[in-house]
Amino acid sequence: MANLLWLILFGPLLGAGLCRLPRTPRAVLVVLAGVVGALALAAAGVGVAVMRGGALVTAHAWLRLDALSAFHLLVLAFVFLSSTLFAVGYFTAAGLSLRQARGFAALWLASLAAMTLVLVANHLGLLWVGVETTTLVTTFLIAFHRSRESLEATWKYLMICSVGIAIAFLGMLVFGAAASHAGAGGGDVMLWTTLRDMAGRLDPKLAKLGFIFLLVGYGTKVGLAPMHTWLPDAHSQAPAPVSSMFSAAMLSTVLYCLMRYLPVVDAAAPGFAGHLLCLFGVLSMIIAAAFILFQRNVKRMLAYCSVEHIGIVAIALGLGGLGAFAAMFHTLNHSLAKSAGFFAAGRLGQRAGSYQIARLRGSVSASPLWGMGLCLSLLALIGVVPSAIFASELMVVKAAAEAHASFTLVAFLVAGGTVFLGMFAHAMSMARKSPEAANPRAGTGGGLSPLEPERGRVGEPSQGFHYLDFVVLGVPLLLLAVLGVWMPAPLRDALAQAAAVVRPPP
Repeated sequence: MANLLWLILFGPLLGAGLCRLPRTPRAVLVVLAGVVGALALAAAGVGVAVMRGGALVTAHAWLRLDALSAFHLLVLAFVFLSSTLFAVGYFTAAGLSLRQARGFAALWLASLAAMTLVLVANHLGLLWVGVETTTLVTTFLIAFHRSRESLEATWKYLMICSVGIAIAFLGMLVFGAAASHAGAGGGDVMLWTTLRDMAGRLDPKLAKLGFIFLLVGYGTKVGLAPMHTWLPDAHSQAPAPVSSMFSAAMLSTVLYCLMRYLPVVDAAAPGFAGHLLCLFGVLSMIIAAAFILFQRNVKRMLAYCSVEHIGIVAIALGLGGLGAFAAMFHTLNHSLAKSAGFFAAGRLGQRAGSYQIARLRGSVSASPLWGMGLCLSLLALIGVVPSAIFASELMVVKAAAEAHASFTLVAFLVAGGTVFLGMFAHAMSMARKSPEAANPRAGTGGGLSPLEPERGRVGEPSQGFHYLDFVVLGVPLLLLAVLGVWMPAPLRDALAQAAAVVRPPP
């Protein structure tokens, strides 16, 4: 299995070389899909093996895959595979040049390699390098279609996230100092397993200070409010496959970094990390709810929805107990729903020439597959029964009640209810009402480029679609419906194992 671990880590770099061989843009995208598919199978194999047989350790313990990282690796593999399959049709319709297709493939696979490094790193310095690499690589994906708005969003993302990652670096150094003071030495001082084993001997003040730096630093890249300001611009300006990858994969991968430190801080300073996570989680939900109510751009609405759901995961982690299990389950559910949401919004916006909600009205009758897919995705994201998101949010409510966290519970219900009403109104508006008579390219709020030509107004007859569209859109929505009423035993065991790493049972 160690060979598979090395394959999923360095395979994307080899795949980038293969993507330079084809001579047509579509062939490049097809090869890219094949490479990502092979890597997803390898990730699934090693992830299932770890869930069944225990942690996999190699490279002198610098690389380690346990239940928590294996779970996130499986989510990452699914999101990248579905987003890559969607990108084949999306960019074919956009009319990429051969050079652009090769550039996208290289950046896409480099992003996959960087996120994989984050998940397999046992050395906290290596984990930090992986997060920083994701920032540098994905920067170019935001401005893949160059425009004034996309360049502005790119610089905002680069500057804000770079400052955040620098703050996280300080937090990592503080934990290294705490481990040294507690007796750790040599190259093992920055290993997560070393910190975990000696967590009870760490100086509580240093542990608290280090976690504050990490929460602000990594929280900036995750999109926790009030450090979320880069996220709506970046998600709305990036091409739809990139927006899906950002929201459904990158955010949860970086939040994973905070999960790694939770058991260490809990042992050194019980309760401290949980209270901070609940505070930032509640703030994220409230701010997201306020912006969603008055949002006019569907991709920006989905971006603020990401802020809300990351806040929900943070609250669940902070509550502990059942909340840790709910956090894992909600991470999976959010990734499924947000992938489908950005896929549908991307194709509808590409076809209508605008991401404005007013221009996407009547989308169900004009484009049944993508219009219905967008509506179902939005309903899933707000937790309409039988969506699996309803099940995971119900677990968070139960965890808050068991922890007697009255303020957190009330804030969760009020903010969640506000988001429900706002997004439900937007979904019904896009489903039933007729599009406004306006210039389709006026007031898009960004997100389109010369490479995304107007495919007809939303009110015109729908165009044909490929069977692959059913797969990339239907599979996540079907999984959300099934998981809302029934959870297979292997998945329940995987979620429980991952939750036990974050918040070990007493």
